[in-house]
Amino acid sequence: MTATARPEPVPSGSDVLSLRRGGPTVQRIVLGTRLRRLRESLNISRDAAASTIRASDAKLCRMELGRVGFKERDIADLLTLYGVQDPDVRQEFLDSVRRTNEPGWWRAYGDAFPSWFEQHLGLEEAASLIRTYEVQFIPGLLQTPAYAEAVIRLGHPITSPDAIGRRVELRMTRQALLAKPDAPKLWVVVDEAALRRPLGGVDVMRAQLRHLIEAAALPNVTLQVLPFHVGGHAAAGGPITVLRFPVPDLPDIVYLEQLSSALYLDKPEEVDHYLAVMDRLSLVAAPAADSLAFLEQVLKEI
Repeated sequence: MTATARPEPVPSGSDVLSLRRGGPTVQRIVLGTRLRRLRESLNISRDAAASTIRASDAKLCRMELGRVGFKERDIADLLTLYGVQDPDVRQEFLDSVRRTNEPGWWRAYGDAFPSWFEQHLGLEEAASLIRTYEVQFIPGLLQTPAYAEAVIRLGHPITSPDAIGRRVELRMTRQALLAKPDAPKLWVVVDEAALRRPLGGVDVMRAQLRHLIEAAALPNVTLQVLPFHVGGHAAAGGPITVLRFPVPDLPDIVYLEQLSSALYLDKPEEVDHYLAVMDRLSLVAAPAADSLAFLEQVLKEI
């Protein structure tokens, strides 16, 4: 007798729209999460499920984490194993598989970013709230083209001008996210060090500070400055980004960028730790109104 799972409800129209906005990256994570919950609800081991689709335990683990692509045949076999017989529900799962294989807009810039950054682009696109702390640089979503070029040249000093231009173009395209009707809320804490570091020269920094002041006036942007006088603080280790999503199948994800790689954390205990760090940073940083005055003062001093 085949065990029958009670599958989670099919996402609503607004949920599906939110998922599609994130492209294949978010689709893979959500589909993997739903499959894992189905398997666990039936107490089926990962090894047994992997055997059903002629895969290794490690591959099924990557599928459930949304880190690899999906084949319709594999998903159909898993749904049969999990007792999902309703044709509409099965079709919805298979439609999700097709969406995981649709290219995101960023594929056109595949030459301009490392493979480990692609997941962040998809998550950023689908997020409803982006909280970020930066210590060295202005956050990428708020950089001017000239400032972005200066930052990119630091990390890629021998890259050709055309390649640098492509990276700048990608960064500017990402920023279009903030002007969309369903734009995410962006909550930024910027260390004073990033404001004082004269990347690109005086004119570039002046233009960048003016841009920050303009961005701070946007209804979906909250900008706080963390002044030097605060001293030590909870995020002394480096930049942090926490992404939150408008659908229940996708948990908060912490993004930690390193020199040549990145970490994506989604375990509740890890996410809770970084959320607490961000909360403490927001409490000790200058309030948004005071931060605006701080930016204007730094601009006068340059």
